[in-house]
Amino acid sequence: MEATLFTSTPPSPALSLTRPANPFLSLPSPPHSRRLRLPTIRSAISRTKKEETVETIKTNLDNCHLLAGISYKGLTVKQFQDLRKALPDSTKLIVAKNTLVYKAIEGTPWEALKPCMTGMNAWLFVHSEEIPPAIKPYRDFQKERKLENNDFTGAVFEGKFYGPGDFKALETMPTRLEIYAKLLGSLKGPASNVVGTIQAPARELVMTLQAYVQKLEESGGGQ
Repeated sequence: MEATLFTSTPPSPALSLTRPANPFLSLPSPPHSRRLRLPTIRSAISRTKKEETVETIKTNLDNCHLLAGISYKGLTVKQFQDLRKALPDSTKLIVAKNTLVYKAIEGTPWEALKPCMTGMNAWLFVHSEEIPPAIKPYRDFQKERKLENNDFTGAVFEGKFYGPGDFKALETMPTRLEIYAKLLGSLKGPASNVVGTIQAPARELVMTLQAYVQKLEESGGGQ
């Protein structure tokens, strides 16, 4: 009997209906793919400008005898220009934010100016011992332009804070010339006048003696 051989064909693999991913179109996302923000040029310039302002304030504090705040809200550019022209060479007017000014004066005797750190301030640096002549130009400017709301917000002189109501004491301080005249008058008068001059505050006495010595040197009497 003839044998019949049956051969079995191996089953075909199942067809996949899903489209294979294109490795060039779908790349795996790296971990922490959040984009990092780098400082912008504008913010860098702003930070540099702030640092320069702080340094400018610190520079003007050198040889500064009085630092005062002035409320400048509402003043025009033209008024600022006119004001700067009216001020003596011994003064410097700077417009700066309160935060930058405080950063410059923090930890120094000028920190007593802290009560002024509100509102919009321009800052008057007086580089002279003659305080009344340095303040008077702004007072005149204020009266002429009727700027009652743009008053001094405060000042620091010799480490002491002067509020807006205390400025009369600063504006009526004797000048060097007045002290010198007072000394000459006392030297020509009775001894009691000399004693009265010597008993004056130490600052006035020092200023008086300096003026007297200078006068002697100019006239040749100190040789």
